[in-house]
Amino acid sequence: MITFTNSITDVAEGGSSVFKDDAPLLDAYSQTVVNVAKKVSNSVVQIKVSGKKEPRSRTPNEGQGTGSGFVISSDGFVITNNHVVAGATKISALLQDGREFEAQIIGRDPATDIAVLKIYGDALKAVAFGNSKNLQVGQIAIAIGNPYGFQYTVTAGVISALGRTLRSESGRLIDDVIQTDASLNPGNSGGPLVNSQGEVIGVNTAVILPAQGLCFAVSSNITAQVAGQLIMQGRVRRGYLGIAGQLINLTDRIMQYNQLQTKTGIYIVSVEADGVSYNSEFRAGDIIVGFEGNPVGSVDDLHKLLTETTIGKRSEVTILRNNLAKKISVIPGELK
Repeated sequence: MITFTNSITDVAEGGSSVFKDDAPLLDAYSQTVVNVAKKVSNSVVQIKVSGKKEPRSRTPNEGQGTGSGFVISSDGFVITNNHVVAGATKISALLQDGREFEAQIIGRDPATDIAVLKIYGDALKAVAFGNSKNLQVGQIAIAIGNPYGFQYTVTAGVISALGRTLRSESGRLIDDVIQTDASLNPGNSGGPLVNSQGEVIGVNTAVILPAQGLCFAVSSNITAQVAGQLIMQGRVRRGYLGIAGQLINLTDRIMQYNQLQTKTGIYIVSVEADGVSYNSEFRAGDIIVGFEGNPVGSVDDLHKLLTETTIGKRSEVTILRNNLAKKISVIPGELK
């Protein structure tokens, strides 16, 4: 028999029970979500875009879609996803209080799916970033956004996993991705994932539609770093070697003889002449296994190491040529 008393369920016949003593805990959870929603709501915006081109089409389509975003400064900088605004000819931002502003793209970074917009208005309320390094699996995660165009929707769950990677539209891996079971749907993209203090811990970016509860957010630390560069420079600067490469497995004999730390490397298929400041020491057929003393086992490993600080700086690359380790020099250019 199942009886209901004051909204508390007691399962009498061999099952589990939720006792009245648990009511304060449930009330505290509810109150936390309510307080966070009140604190963050005025910072969340609905992004409306028009003029985006359909894939494989040269004709823009008006009124194509919506997404979400959030204000990070009182002077009107707004963060959203790159895929929400890429290719749009007109962008507007609708606040919770009903005000609507035309938005200008300050910078986009397809590699992390982050974009920064600017709106011009008074009394804009900003939300603060939390430190995503302090996150723990199981802690409360609250997502606020505009799924399917329904303005201002709140869902709550927990952080399911940390340290995930996600492939961006540019082909690069996004590191330090947060997995959550807070329900997300199309239109939530670009909205904030916040903790119980109302601090942004991630930017909702992807949903695996056939799955239940597999939702992903770019961490706040990566977002803050990328947003800062977009605001200051309009882009994120990354190094570029001017080569085409592919993954190749290394034999145990080659690894042991050359004392390598990786089982794979990057096989250079071709070298782009004059593509960067200096890359003429590369040869087609070389295998990259290290960069500046760091092991390199894949293109993704190399991407992580080719940061802004490597641009225009002579760097040491470890390669295998005729199965023997050799160190050469390269001066990375800037990826455009």
